Amino acid sequence: MRHRNKKIKLGRKTAHRSSLLANLACSLIEHKRINTTVTKAKVLKRFIEPLITKTKDDSTHNRRVVFRYLRNNNAVSELFRTISNKIGDRPGGYTRIIKLGNRLGDNANMAMIEFVDFNELYTKSDTPKKSTRRGRSKSKSKIDKNLNTDKKSSEKVDDKAPEKVDDKAPEKVDDKAPEKVDDKAPEKVDDKAPEENDNKVSKKDD
Repeated sequence: MRHRNKKIKLGRKTAHRSSLLANLACSLIEHKRINTTVTKAKVLKRFIEPLITKTKDDSTHNRRVVFRYLRNNNAVSELFRTISNKIGDRPGGYTRIIKLGNRLGDNANMAMIEFVDFNELYTKSDTPKKSTRRGRSKSKSKIDKNLNTDKKSSEKVDDKAPEKVDDKAPEKVDDKAPEKVDDKAPEKVDDKAPEENDNKVSKKDD
């Protein structure tokens, strides 16, 4: 019984399918990225990633196991020398599939499969962006600090100046001046003058 033994056959028999996958894998190892249909890219991903895992242990046995699938000495040496060093300690996911749309002739779904660590466009675009972002963040922080200090100094000036002018000046003019004029002057005029008149009248009577 063939339970759980389903495979994507790609419309080919076993011998044709194995040679097709070997050729696709050798092309991917040589060029680091190839364009093919989405279905073939998915099958190739499942085919080549276990072989890349074998390259982490560079032994004669593992080289022979990989050669049994690829059948190409140049591809095996390239896989064990350059690709294994570039991958490093990556635990899996050595390739990525990017869909490209439909092909003009037969409207087939196309995709690009590539090694993750060999995409130079992403690595080149990431490094300058990080440096520029750090520089901009520092300059922005300095500018913001200068603006904050200027605002604080202006707030201090604006807060202190109106307090002196508005609060103290009206107190001197409105409170003290009326006290001198209204309270003391009437006391001198109204109280002392009548006393002198009364004394003069009493002397005349005597």
